[in-house]
Order: sequence, then structure tokens, then C-alpha cells
Amino acid sequence: MFTLTVRDHFMIAHSFRGAVFGPAQALHGATYVVEVAFRRSALDEDGLVVDIGLAAAALRDVLAPLNYRNLDDDPAFAGRNTTTEFLARVVWERMAARIADGALGPAGRDLAGLEVTLRESPDAWAAYEAPL
Repeated sequence: MFTLTVRDHFMIAHSFRGAVFGPAQALHGATYVVEVAFRRSALDEDGLVVDIGLAAAALRDVLAPLNYRNLDDDPAFAGRNTTTEFLARVVWERMAARIADGALGPAGRDLAGLEVTLRESPDAWAAYEAPL
């Protein structure tokens, strides 16, 4: 399996509900480094998994609506704790939609899987991976 990974970041504010979150129940900020790994079993006719430029642009487009936002105010997340794990899946779903819409060109049709990793610090991260 071949993998191509692109990276970007986004900054958010949010709070959590539940005693398990301790002080994170209060409004706080986070800066996530996001890595998206695109997987396919064979390279395309140009020797690529997908075009790096198209992949980076698609990730930038996916992250734009989240960047510099208070996720507590976003109706799409009402009643949800926007944990790192939860957000990894949100980014995965939005990236999968962009791929389905053709944002990665013809090579995107042959992708086998996608993994999204959100790093909230050098010591802690979460990921969501699924086939396409």
C-alpha cells in the first residue's frame, strides 16, 4: 500500500461537558496539527498516490470553516464534545466528501483509504482511519 501525507494546522476554541474533562470544561483554545494520509494499492500512471498540491489545497479548504472558530457556537457540533478524536473523524468525513466531489482529480477515485491524525501537542494525538 502506498501512502502520501499532507499536513496543515487549525486553531479553535471550545469547552467540554462532563467532570472527566476537569479544567477543560472551561472555554480554552487548541492548535491542531493535522496530517492526512491518502492510501492506494498502486500508483497512478504518473507514479503518484495523488497530486500533493491538490491534496494540500483540499485539506486547506476542509480546515477553513473550523479555523479561528469557537466550536461551541457551531450548530453542527451542538450537544457534542469536540474532542480530538471526534474532530479527527469530522475532518475525515469532510475530506472524504471533497475526494468524492473530485477535488483530487481522477487519482482520487482509486484511493483505498484515508487516515486523519490531529496532534494537539508533541506528546498527544488522535486519529481516525477508514476505507474509502
